[in-house]
Amino acid sequence: MSELSLEKIKETAAFIKDIIGETPEFAIVLGSGLGALKNEVQAIHTLDYSEIPNFPQTTVVGHGGKLIFGTLEGKKVLMMSGRFHYYEGHSMDTVTFPFRVFHLLGIKNLIVSNASGGVNKNFRVADIMIIKDHINMMPEHPLRGKNLDEFGPRFVDMSEPYNLKMIETAEKVAAEQGIQVHKGVYVALQGPTFETPAEYGMIQAIGGDAVGMSTVPEIIVAKHQGMDCFGISIITDMGGPEIAFTVSHEDVLQAANKAMPNVIKIVKGLVKNYS
Repeated sequence: MSELSLEKIKETAAFIKDIIGETPEFAIVLGSGLGALKNEVQAIHTLDYSEIPNFPQTTVVGHGGKLIFGTLEGKKVLMMSGRFHYYEGHSMDTVTFPFRVFHLLGIKNLIVSNASGGVNKNFRVADIMIIKDHINMMPEHPLRGKNLDEFGPRFVDMSEPYNLKMIETAEKVAAEQGIQVHKGVYVALQGPTFETPAEYGMIQAIGGDAVGMSTVPEIIVAKHQGMDCFGISIITDMGGPEIAFTVSHEDVLQAANKAMPNVIKIVKGLVKNYS
């Protein structure tokens, strides 16, 4: 990250801090088709990304473009309705820019959601997977380049990328609500193409349960800053070396909508019960 980028992060954080006036307990990032979760927040301030200095713009259908500060289950949250992807042509600095801002706002807890392709044969479309670990297969690393020591160390411990206490809390919420959830390993590829049957087979072979085009750069940067992280995936399509189902972005959004009520229950329960 360049010193110029650092100045932009500070400028953006100062702008947001001046508006919200307090430190949110959670940052929440909504993935493809998961925008309905924003309706659960009692909004205090809503900012279009275009209003925020230096903030990137999302270009993907199913991703909003708003930063929402408000209350969820009695906790102050800052929610990104719409995220940024490497495949859109953004640099990794741009993809992870909001997460650097979160750090300067003093936010300690991060919840990310995504839509992903399932490769675990026990999964079905519209299932929910709590991410227990990930495999980074992106062609660029978000921490490559000069380390900014005020954010975190040069070499980052990734032995617990997804906070175990947050996972346990979410599992308890799901059990109490009668919601079936899986736990699994999320593999991040560049995109924007959906995977070929052979690529799905590769993901199975290396230990992946689901695959997507986001989340991992964000988690790496959040861990660099010492944040507690939780990730949840909606399985929106299935693939494997012997499976050649067609899939479209519209299919992804439909599956996300089907699973949304249960995702909302889990996220709300996690926010309410985690401290």
